[in-house]
Order: sequence, then C-alpha cells, then structure tokens
Amino acid sequence: MSMRALVTGGSGFIGSQLALKLEKDGHTVTVMDDFFSADPGNLKAFTGRVIRQDVSQDFDTDEKFDSIFHQAAITDPRHPNDDEVFKRNVNGFKNILNLAKNHGSKVVYASTAGVYGNGPVPMKEEQDKECTTSYALSKLEMEKIAKDNEGQVHLVGLRYFNVFGPHEIHKGRPASMIYHLWKQMREGKRPRLFQWGEQIRDFIYVEDVVKANLCALTATPGVYNVGTGVGTSFNQLVTYLNQAMGTHFEPEYFEMPFDGKTYQHHTLADIEKAKRHLHFEAEWKMGEAVKDYVSFLDANILVP
Repeated sequence: MSMRALVTGGSGFIGSQLALKLEKDGHTVTVMDDFFSADPGNLKAFTGRVIRQDVSQDFDTDEKFDSIFHQAAITDPRHPNDDEVFKRNVNGFKNILNLAKNHGSKVVYASTAGVYGNGPVPMKEEQDKECTTSYALSKLEMEKIAKDNEGQVHLVGLRYFNVFGPHEIHKGRPASMIYHLWKQMREGKRPRLFQWGEQIRDFIYVEDVVKANLCALTATPGVYNVGTGVGTSFNQLVTYLNQAMGTHFEPEYFEMPFDGKTYQHHTLADIEKAKRHLHFEAEWKMGEAVKDYVSFLDANILVP
C-alpha cells in the first residue's frame, strides 16, 4: 500500500538511501534537508519533491505525511560546538514531533549506539547509559522526549551502530573506517590503525539500516538497537579489505589520539529485542558487505 513519506536529512548518508528505496517501492516521497553537511549528488536518481529547510528552525508545510523518517542531525561526535549539536538535534526532533501530531504521522527517528559509551557488551537497550559526546546526549534527550509522548504518536527510535556503505563519503572525517582504510589502501598506503587494532565495532551495512527503518513502521513503539550482533576488530577489517581488493597490506599502528574515556573501544549490539519487536535482523555478512562496498567505491570514486 502506497504511503506519503517525509525523509528529513534526505540527501545525507542514510536519508538518501532511504528516500531512494521508498520511491523505488512506489511511495510518494518528500525530502527535507538544509544541505548543511549533505551531498545533493546523493539524490541524483530521486524524482520526488525536495524542500530546503533546517528542521531545527520553525517551519510549516502544506503536505500531509503518513510517515516521517527523521534522519536530519549534526552527526559528527567531534563537532567543535557541543551546544550547537545538542540544540539543533533536539529542536529538530521537537519540530518533527509537532508536525507528526498535526498530521497523525508515524515517526521513525535515528538514535545512536553512542549512548552506551564504554558500557558492557553486548549492549542492551535497558542498560545504564554512558554518553561521552554532545551528539549522544542529544539523541538520549530525543529518546526521553519520545517516551514522554508515548500514546500520542507512533514513535520508534533506532540506535544505529557503526553504519557504512554508499553515499557516506561527503561526511569526510566522520565517514566510516571502512571508507578511510579503503582510500589509504587504494592509494598504495598501509592502513593506519590505533594500537593494536584490537578495538571492536558492530559494523552494519547501510542497506540493512534502511530495512530496519521500514520494519519500524509496523513495530511496537520503543527504542531498538540496529546492529548485527557480530563484532569485527580493526585488524579483521583490514583482512576483509585485503580480500576484497586483492591486496596484502599490513596495518601501520599509531598511538590513540583520543581520551580513552570518551572513545568507544568496543561496540556490540544485543539484537534480541529488535528481532522480537522490530522484526528486524541484519542480512549482510561483514565480508560480503565489505566486498559489495569496495565494488561500489572502485566504480564510483576517483582516487589518484
């Protein structure tokens, strides 16, 4: 059944993939983005309406939406202005929530595994939170606001773990390690890792994240982890890249430049709640996802 959908941050990494998938599935899709940190090129295949708007500022629209996928945010955990990150992200969510109330829209919004900090793994939705960045704090505040509005709007929050894949390159420094390591190796350089490459991430391919957003439309309202439940060390990641690229690079290790308390050393999603109530489970295996992404990068990205 066709729906009218709004995707905020729709020219960004996940937002653009989601907008294109929704349009491909026959839905009427509107994208809203201020292009503050996005790439208009991500929407070159998109044929729907694009509204240039900062959702953290007051706005109105004459369109009615059945569903709102709220991806817009300052997502860089090391953005230089903590107050700006918190205010823009939280105010944007409040504005989208008001829009949803006016239209009777369902809302699926992006949260982050950053709320867990260096808490115990596998990370469960109900465990104590250890936010170490303003970005994570803003997402946790959004979750609290959503909880305060339970019963008024269908709200599902998705705590993304370490997402990677096509359409992320415009993010620059905050783009995935997979992209940055591929770029180094493509340039003939050894991949640089923090000592000693034993840090672990729950990497998840962007196509699975899009799938989770669609599952959220019919899920029980709440907050869910969106990860694979499988951890990959940085050393293992280099192995996957070597296999996909046909190379044999050894890592070059260097000293960790970040405060050990604010840097997440190990992320791993507990996926049981998502399986039961979101009816979501990642399909892409890490080696296959890296191979697919490398094929995309080789075909689309120019590296000297």
